[in-house]
Order: sequence, then structure tokens, then C-alpha cells
Amino acid sequence: MEQTLVLIKPDAVERGLVGKIINRFEEKGLKIVAMKMEHISREVAEAHYREHRGKPFYRELVDFITSGPLVAMVLQGPGAIETVRRIMGDTAGTTPGTIRGDWAEGVTRNLVHGSDSPASAAREIAIFFGQGEGITR
Repeated sequence: MEQTLVLIKPDAVERGLVGKIINRFEEKGLKIVAMKMEHISREVAEAHYREHRGKPFYRELVDFITSGPLVAMVLQGPGAIETVRRIMGDTAGTTPGTIRGDWAEGVTRNLVHGSDSPASAAREIAIFFGQGEGITR
């Protein structure tokens, strides 16, 4: 079973879309193995977005993700990473029928994040869920 990190970002929390977003993943058969809501620190955000450090949009990403509470989840299932990415849709939100395509307000305010590879999933899960939080690795 593959695991992946999903973040339901502050814009989705603010707009009351958390339940609808979770429902899309659960309807596809993905299992929630860990979940929490928190307002993350700049340090956590910087660790999460470290591969974008130095890019023109880095500060905007960090500012946005720390602007309010988010929901962090670990989802599990066969091919979880690819399944989550298909359900989320492209970053710009141009694919109708996806979370971003249906509700995103732009590239930054695009509601969700999902890990893009097994290595990213392991690194990101470790950032948001420490030891003893019920995650199998």
C-alpha cells in the first residue's frame, strides 16, 4: 500500500470545502490513516517548500500556506500518489471535474497539495507527522 501526504490549504478551509475535498478522495477508495488541522509555522512551511527556495514565487507560497489553518492528511491505497494527483488536477486548475478545476482561484490559491513521488511523500509525511502519530512507513 502506498501512502501520500495531502494538504488541504488555508483557502479551502476558509471556504468550507474540507468535507467535499475529503469526500472525493474517500469515494475513490483512499483510506485516511492520519489527519490533523493546524496553523503551521514558517519553519514548517519552509521545510515543506524547500525545493522552491530561491524561486520568484517561494515567498508567496510560504506566506499563503501559513496564512491560516490547513488540514494535513496521510492517504493510503494502491497507487495513492498518482490517484491523488489525478483527483487534484493540474496546478493552474484548468482541468474540469478535478478539485482544482472545479474550485481553485489561481495557481497559489489552488486548495490542495499532494506529494509528487514516493520520496517526496516520505519526506513530507515526516515534516507534518512526527514519530508516534500512527503512520506506518
